[in-house]
Amino acid sequence: MSTYRPRRSVLYMPAANQRALEKAKDIPADALIFDLEDAVAPDAKELAREQACNAAASSDYGNRELTIRCNGLDTPWGREDILAAAEAAPSAVVIPKVDGPEYLAQVSEVLDEGGAPAATEIWAMVETPAGILCVDQIAQFERTAVLVMGTNDMAKELRASITQDRHALLPYLAMCLLAARAADVGILDGVYNDIKNEEGFEQVCRQGAEMGFDGKTLIHPSQVAPTNESFSPSLDELDFHQRVIEEFEAAQNEGRGVLTVDGKMIENLHVDEARRAIAMAQVIAER
Repeated sequence: MSTYRPRRSVLYMPAANQRALEKAKDIPADALIFDLEDAVAPDAKELAREQACNAAASSDYGNRELTIRCNGLDTPWGREDILAAAEAAPSAVVIPKVDGPEYLAQVSEVLDEGGAPAATEIWAMVETPAGILCVDQIAQFERTAVLVMGTNDMAKELRASITQDRHALLPYLAMCLLAARAADVGILDGVYNDIKNEEGFEQVCRQGAEMGFDGKTLIHPSQVAPTNESFSPSLDELDFHQRVIEEFEAAQNEGRGVLTVDGKMIENLHVDEARRAIAMAQVIAER
């Protein structure tokens, strides 16, 4: 049985906006982040908290993975956000500006204090120089399930420019990706700000998928469909993977040690990748 969980498209939803929360029920994103942080004004924080928790505890969003982005513990709202989220029991709490495992330990203690089930995980946002330097420890923290790249804050903290090719951020994104794979946790690429630049968005999606990210965080529903496409295997790729598996099994039965498909040498690692892609496609199709 496949353990793959699609996180191709992960959409931020401002939790103070009840209309947006209603619309999210019909948006084909794999996961939702009910946002209590950047998207919410200070005077709307408590309303957003209540609405996010109600949404996360409901069964109105089908099989989407539901998470809540809390304010940091260094803010007036962070502790209450985490306590309330613990009771609502979303799939995860999304924690901004994680600088190291010590901070995650504090978050985990508050979750436990609030009675969060063991299944409620932490998605740690890596968006500061300190977080980047400690990303391997952050990824290995026992409750971490996903690393979330906060590319806007990352660029600000690094005093870097966000260009279309993102060349200034690529070394740090690659460091985080390496840490995620070493710890066997998920990792999500950061947001793309220019909503109307469809070509540019698709280019960045392809870049993230080629690097190896599991999916991408999004700020607008129009970004969901192209993201799902970019982070899903194509029909041609699935056809090739299926032939790899079939040819490999035939070669094993016939005692052949050398295998080629479409002129490409095939090894066990290619078969493993083919099986992973097929399993991914099956889970996506079932959704």
